[in-house]
Amino acid sequence: AKSASEALMRSALRYLTVLAAASSAVAVPAASRGETGHKSRQDANAYFAGQQAAIDVRQLEDFAHGHEDQMARDSLPCDTDPDFKLACASVSHHARATGGRKFKVADKGTKLFDEAYRPEDSRHFRAEDSSTFVAQTSQTFDLNYADGSHLRGFSGVDQIYMGDYKATSPFGVITDCNSPDFNGVDGILGFGLPKAGSDLPTPVLFAMTDEENKDTNAAQLNRKFSFFSTDDKAEVQLGGYDPATADGTMWYTPALASDDFIVGVTSLKFGDTQDSAVELLKWKSKAQKNYGAPSIMDSGTSCLVIPADGMQGQLSNVPWDDFAKHWKKHRSFWMEIGQKTWEIPFNSWYLAETDQTCVQPSPEGMQGLLVGDVFFREYVVEFDMTGRKPIIGIAPLNKRYQPVAHNSLASFELDEAPKGKLHMLRGAEIMYPATHNEMLTQVDRIPIVNKKGTQYFMDVGIGTPRQPFTVIFDTGSTVFGVFTKKHDLPGHIKNQLPNYYFSENLHEMMQVSTSERAAPMFYFAGSSNSTIATLLALNMVLIGAVLMLSRRTKKHSSSDSEFETVKSYGTI
Repeated sequence: AKSASEALMRSALRYLTVLAAASSAVAVPAASRGETGHKSRQDANAYFAGQQAAIDVRQLEDFAHGHEDQMARDSLPCDTDPDFKLACASVSHHARATGGRKFKVADKGTKLFDEAYRPEDSRHFRAEDSSTFVAQTSQTFDLNYADGSHLRGFSGVDQIYMGDYKATSPFGVITDCNSPDFNGVDGILGFGLPKAGSDLPTPVLFAMTDEENKDTNAAQLNRKFSFFSTDDKAEVQLGGYDPATADGTMWYTPALASDDFIVGVTSLKFGDTQDSAVELLKWKSKAQKNYGAPSIMDSGTSCLVIPADGMQGQLSNVPWDDFAKHWKKHRSFWMEIGQKTWEIPFNSWYLAETDQTCVQPSPEGMQGLLVGDVFFREYVVEFDMTGRKPIIGIAPLNKRYQPVAHNSLASFELDEAPKGKLHMLRGAEIMYPATHNEMLTQVDRIPIVNKKGTQYFMDVGIGTPRQPFTVIFDTGSTVFGVFTKKHDLPGHIKNQLPNYYFSENLHEMMQVSTSERAAPMFYFAGSSNSTIATLLALNMVLIGAVLMLSRRTKKHSSSDSEFETVKSYGTI
């Protein structure tokens, strides 16, 4: 932080010298984290009004010294701020903990699943039928989950077909699974950001848009996508977004992490009107509110997941308890991101068909929010990965727009993120409206199967000739994998895999929970407090674990049918 501050000061002084030589100079102090970009510019103009070439350099040095913390901040606080980094890591971990599928937590030593995993319900990749498949048997994986679920397999490379594009890309070949939550599913497709130092294959969207990939027709496709959902349909758009899907301006804010779609939620209200609504995030100090609660925009999470404790002492209240206390039908949430407020109305967070509340308490140790499908039913969200710093765009969804039934490639004059303005924010949570670009940009619109607004499935193809699969679509995951029948693999591949891959059948083994306690019943009072040891262990898992150990979000229910939480869908 100190070196960054010194570098910033040196740049500022060089800039002042040049301006002084021109006999006119305007120096702009670094904005504090709590200011908006507009207010910062107003303050700077007022502060330096009338200043000429003879600027007092000492004055700037004093300002920098008094605001060293703000001036030293990078625009990716999840990467650079030690305290905020841990909070971001906890949210990231739990977003990936639930594997894009339903789950439950059982008592230790009890049987987890009421039914068996049925591999016959899924389509399987046939390695021997693809002339372009290359097995990478030296790269195996065993993904274990805290509730006993288990995925096992190895990596491979082949032709991948997605929408109107195709490319050679790595993917996971899943040989074993034990969870019935995968019944009828062929695999999972993650559109998330790659993790530094990760042993997982390059995410498929990155592989497709890699200009150095000699075998892709998507090298010129903008590395961005958008996603939204209606009550019974959904759509992903590669390369940007169709302007017809937005009912108003697209507003952009920089993500707070380089490897996750994390934004800062500074306020979350619940009530009948925005003015009378109860604040659920009661920050103890203004400094703690600067970035807000790290929150992942995640299509792999069905509901809105809010803190079930005081977020390690940052809050003076327990948001989940206050929501339960004030719960009532026909009320809305108002979520503040980048100093703009976005409403989540009752018909988005309450599932009338199943009479369930799609709001959940966060699992132990999570210091933030998961913003799931309840948000994508009201807004079209764009995920821009064209630069080093991810950018999130949000616009009200045009409810008159009809999602496509088949792949549709079209060109549009797109509104784009004002990257120049966003680059100057240096971590401030501010949203700016899009700027218009007259250059035609290709956007591939791909239909998504919407299962009751809680799971989304997308069709892809793998191999030569193409083999079709339907996989879970997930913005919070980087994993792309499909099932195969291990005993039908070619002999030369089986000979290179570990022997226990064939001596064990995970779906036939009795699975018991490693959880120390059962998922509690839905409650209105009380909360679970995480410990420092838990968070430290979590951080170690995130940084150095070879196996991906995950803890699933707990199911909460109530005898009151009007206040029953729905199961969550997360990400690998």
